[in-house]
Amino acid sequence: MTRILHLSDLHYGRTDPDLEDPLLDRIAALSPDLVVVSGDLTQRARHGQFSRARAFLDRITAPVLTVPGNHDTPLDNLFMRFFKPFSRYRKHITRDLEPRFHGKGTSVFGINSVNPYAWQTGRLKGGTLRRLGRAIEQGENGHKSGINIAVLHHPLETPPERGRPQMRGAAGALRDLAGAGTDVVLSGHLHNAHWAPFTSAPGLLFVQAGTGLSTRLRGEENTFNMLDCAPGRVEITAWAAGSPETPHSFEIRDQATFLREDLGWKRQTLG
Repeated sequence: MTRILHLSDLHYGRTDPDLEDPLLDRIAALSPDLVVVSGDLTQRARHGQFSRARAFLDRITAPVLTVPGNHDTPLDNLFMRFFKPFSRYRKHITRDLEPRFHGKGTSVFGINSVNPYAWQTGRLKGGTLRRLGRAIEQGENGHKSGINIAVLHHPLETPPERGRPQMRGAAGALRDLAGAGTDVVLSGHLHNAHWAPFTSAPGLLFVQAGTGLSTRLRGEENTFNMLDCAPGRVEITAWAAGSPETPHSFEIRDQATFLREDLGWKRQTLG
């Protein structure tokens, strides 16, 4: 079984500094095999914000996989956004916009969904999905993983009440991801935690992370997800801060288990 901690939308430049150490302490205590950050490490893609995000990542002892979010490209510098949108992200975080991780029967594939020309809505290019399909087919050293996870910033299914536009081409991307052999899709962007099979692709499990550190809350506490993954089985635990008793401590808020069946993923409530 592989343990993955799924963080998103840290938004350095708009963080609660009192949460940083408790979050890092909880990450260390959970001993993950991998920490995933699904975009928006910064608020305005400024060098100082990226430096603080980099310092946070450097304090994590587990392997870390990140993908950029729309806030990780400069909003207020049009030249940089259109011609060098990821230069600061590459300088401070990683040059690899499609990182990969392989371990214990689980493979994780980062996807860059940021569209510099439409700041809020994302996009997935055909070449990106074809590379993902080849990588899943080839596996690691010729051995296919038991469970394959894709990570991108923008969700491929947005509840109407969230008030966010759907990513253009999301339905086709879901078909391509399912056809490539993807099992789970991790994303962020909405600052709300959510997990369920995609309504149009029940063979894909949709796992949405809230914001781990940002003060830009949207109706729920600061949260992150823990996934314990095995072929055909994913156990999810949501950790949240903000309770009246322990406002700066991350505690368990919710748990669920999903099993892969013939018609797709099915939830079984834990406990």
